[in-house]
Order: sequence, then structure tokens, then C-alpha cells
Amino acid sequence: MTQSRSPFMEVPVLRITVPLEIQAKLHRALKKAGARECGGVLLGEHVGESHFAVRDLEIQKPGAIASFMRSVSGAARAISAFCASKGNDYRRFNYLGEWHTHPLFSVQPSSRDHATMRELAMDAQVGANFVVLLIFRLHGVALEGSAHTYLPDGSVHRSELDLETST
Repeated sequence: MTQSRSPFMEVPVLRITVPLEIQAKLHRALKKAGARECGGVLLGEHVGESHFAVRDLEIQKPGAIASFMRSVSGAARAISAFCASKGNDYRRFNYLGEWHTHPLFSVQPSSRDHATMRELAMDAQVGANFVVLLIFRLHGVALEGSAHTYLPDGSVHRSELDLETST
């Protein structure tokens, strides 16, 4: 879904910043979904070396308590619209990956999560240099999460999740 590969993407450990307005959007989606998983695609901006900020995210309808099924057509539309709104500057603004929730479980990826993300990262038709997986849940009122990066060689790397705070 990306238009071209970029040389800065070869560093496996990424920092993913989630701004306050995106956290608020996530918080609303998690509250609405309750005990059911929800998720969608991550759309972001390259803001520094190995550093990306989530600028928008698609929220698809909730799934079951322990699973979430992504809508490919909905994801493709969201990615196209986001990139077009940013002037199709694919090196700066692009698809980052996926997000979903584990409302009743650890925010670490399951074996199914790993398999799905590896498949995406290794898919030549997707054409990504990497894909990021963010998993969230609410702990009381606080948002907690994890970040992992998947590379086309099938490897997975824990990444830094930076939940912005107000100053």
C-alpha cells in the first residue's frame, strides 16, 4: 500500500508517539467496545530518525471478546484518504501498521497477532518496509499499550511506545 521504499526504514527499533488527541480517540473507542476487541489501521508521520507519530487511526467495528477481524477494504480506503490529504507525500505520511485492543488480556501480542503481522510485513503487495502493531487496553482510566515492529525478513522487534502527556 506504500508507493516507494525509503532508506530510513531499515532501523528495526522504532519510537512511536501517540499524541493526546489520538489517545482521546482511542480512549473513546475502547470505552465503547467494552470487553470486545476493536482496532484498525495506524496512519502516521515520519518525524525523526526511527521516530514516527500517529496522526490518525481508523476505528473499525468491535469484534469478539478475544478476537478482532480487520476489514481490508475499509483499511485501504482509510490509507488512501489519509495519504491524499497529505499530498501523497509517502516518505513523510503513510500507513504505519495496525492497532487493536486486548481489553481483558496482556497488551503483548498473541501468537496469532505475531503471525498476522509477519504475514503483512512479508507481503510484497503491501510493499511496506515495516509494519507496526500497537496493542492497547484501559487500566482503570489510564491507557496502556505496547509497540512492536515487524520487518519483511519475518523478524519482530519491540519498539518504544511514547504516550504523549500534557505539560
